[in-house]
Amino acid sequence: MLISLRTLNSGLRRPEGGATINLIMKTLFKAEAISKGGRSGTVHSPDQLLNVTLGNPLQKGAEKLGPNPELLFAGAYSACYHGALGNAAKKLGTPVEDSTVRALVSLLEDDQGGYQLAVELHAQLPGCEPAQARRIMEEAHKTCPYSKALRGDATVTLKVD
Repeated sequence: MLISLRTLNSGLRRPEGGATINLIMKTLFKAEAISKGGRSGTVHSPDQLLNVTLGNPLQKGAEKLGPNPELLFAGAYSACYHGALGNAAKKLGTPVEDSTVRALVSLLEDDQGGYQLAVELHAQLPGCEPAQARRIMEEAHKTCPYSKALRGDATVTLKVD
């Protein structure tokens, strides 16, 4: 089973008719990461649970220094989507065991010098018929916060410190 996603323009999307939907959201937790040096630098969290020197596939000699931002995103997205996949399987009454999710994240450059991400999500759901596996994946895609963010449903606040 394969679902291919591409990022869309950021911003709030409105349903047909143009009405704005207001949802009440409860913050469950926040994660913080600090970058120094951009793609060829480091990323760490204040508690040091994350402390990574980045590798940069776009810079000769820096490819293997460490993971690149897209690899970190692929790992985070695959884990988050996998959680949503398990929830979707339960919701649809299909027990899923020993499943795996693989995320492939590509960095794309457009002809204007802008950048986007493209993502492929691959799921293995042993013992699940292909049509049901597809339904589970589609349901998970509706609820996974990373999937939502790539559809432009993420709130981004810019602040100068």
